[in-house]
Amino acid sequence: MTTAVKTWPDVHGRFGPYGGRYVPETLVAPLEELEQAYAAARADATFQGELDELLRNFAGRPTPLQFASRLTEHLGPRIYIKREDLLHTGAHKINNCLGQALLAKRMGKRRIIAETGAGQHGVATAAVAARFGMECLVYMGTEDMERQRLNVSRMKLMGAEVVGVNAGSRTLKDAINEAMRDWVTNVRTTHYLLGSVLGAHPYPQMVRDFHKVIGEEARRQILQAEGRLPDLLVACVGGGSNAIGLFHAFLEDTGVKMLGVEAGGRGYQLGEHAARLAEAMGFTGARPGVLQGTYTYVLQTADGQIATTHSVSVDAAGTLARLEGIIPALESAHALAALIARAPRMRRDEIVIFNLSGRGDKDMEIIARYL
Repeated sequence: MTTAVKTWPDVHGRFGPYGGRYVPETLVAPLEELEQAYAAARADATFQGELDELLRNFAGRPTPLQFASRLTEHLGPRIYIKREDLLHTGAHKINNCLGQALLAKRMGKRRIIAETGAGQHGVATAAVAARFGMECLVYMGTEDMERQRLNVSRMKLMGAEVVGVNAGSRTLKDAINEAMRDWVTNVRTTHYLLGSVLGAHPYPQMVRDFHKVIGEEARRQILQAEGRLPDLLVACVGGGSNAIGLFHAFLEDTGVKMLGVEAGGRGYQLGEHAARLAEAMGFTGARPGVLQGTYTYVLQTADGQIATTHSVSVDAAGTLARLEGIIPALESAHALAALIARAPRMRRDEIVIFNLSGRGDKDMEIIARYL
């Protein structure tokens, strides 16, 4: 691995050809303000100390790296589970929300807006807004609101206003669009707390930095447990936050493989095969394009519209529940499904870290229907 990784993003907010800033003129100045504020906070020991305290005493870090003995016996390779599901609010999302809320407070922004799909980012945003006494508004597609009624109730209980979005597919990408429109209108008083490794610079950098604690902990923990680094890291990929959080600490370790698992059609789909799946479904496949202000790979339809994905990995969730007594979020479960499919080709002495990004309480209605 080249040392260039250490300097990403570059001064233009690019990760090689990707990233950057593709936004309306009205957002250029706010993004520059945010970039400057984050650079100052990143170098400020007081800011970092306050964030570390919140991660310990509010979020509940560090999270355990659990050896999954029965899953290991069932599948073959030695499997460790990074238990992000044990964090306050039930998922890794709280890491980034605490960091960005603390930054918004530093900037004098007292109103927080966010988007959410499965609801965990919205819940975490509502929690940190309540913790800091900030106004909170969360945009959510109406289809997602129906699927995740429990999380909608949790957000409202903590004082957040949840705004349903009926446009387009009525899911996450449409909620992001509405949040962006709000931010353009109210940018002087409002911080947009983006939860994914998306958006214009500096958002991908911030989300990565606020989640890299996952991999830093896992690296120390696996060295203590096994005396060596893992052979494989596995994480689900939606917006990419939990995956980059785990992967970042291992980027320079050429012997560590990293597997990100994307939602596909039915079940799960490995990221490297996403284009084939898209073609089979009538899409043109993953190709570079601009999404939410950043240049990245995007699943697109033939006319250039963003393609939707779908994943229900109830079998994998059931396997983990029966063998380890852990009910995972369905997002985490489709990464586990990929690991289950890959395991027969792996040696028994190979070590795997599976990032359990969230718990499955929010998905129990869906799981119960499929059961």
